[in-house]
Amino acid sequence: MAEKWYPVIDYITCIECGTCSAKCGHGVYDTSKAPSPVVVRPVNCVDHCHGCGNVCPAGAITYVGDNTGWVPPHGTPVPETGGGCSCCS
Repeated sequence: MAEKWYPVIDYITCIECGTCSAKCGHGVYDTSKAPSPVVVRPVNCVDHCHGCGNVCPAGAITYVGDNTGWVPPHGTPVPETGGGCSCCS
């Protein structure tokens, strides 16, 4: 788990589909607020996991601490490539 790595939601771009909350199995999101994604436990996010960002159809997720060159796919989900956790593949 990471202290300086967690998702940030662009609520202007977000379409509130709930895909990110459903993807994350680490309790980062408040599932009672779904489909609106609310990050309540950022420390639970796995360092360098892009799982929720990769499945976001709007490309509304970026990450604090991301220096990997990853960019939101904006509608084209992409598989996780190394690092992070096994839930991202």
